[in-house]
Amino acid sequence: MRSPRRCSRNGCPRQAVATLTYVYGDSTAVVGPLAAFAEPHTYDLCETHARSLTAPRGWELVRHDGDFAPPPPTTDDLVALAEAVREAARPVPPRPDDTDHAPQTGRRGHLRVIPPSH
Repeated sequence: MRSPRRCSRNGCPRQAVATLTYVYGDSTAVVGPLAAFAEPHTYDLCETHARSLTAPRGWELVRHDGDFAPPPPTTDDLVALAEAVREAARPVPPRPDDTDHAPQTGRRGHLRVIPPSH
């Protein structure tokens, strides 16, 4: 399942609710609602970091006045969740009891299974 976007600040595990964009030509930093898609030259921020952000000296800061709300789940999120639930609900095939069968020698990937010597 695709995880929600996280805050871009180092060490911050919170969910992003805002997007920071720098407009270098105008020396302006803009903090607005979370963009629909993550862009390479923007930063996703949690509410705490979006509200406490300051602009560099000589720059103007434009900040969204309303509440920052997490984005609603997308159809992709709901489909991924439904698939995860289906996968978790699948019955697990019974494992053969090792005491009922003689040890087998075989190959599994790059490893060779060798029965213990008695």
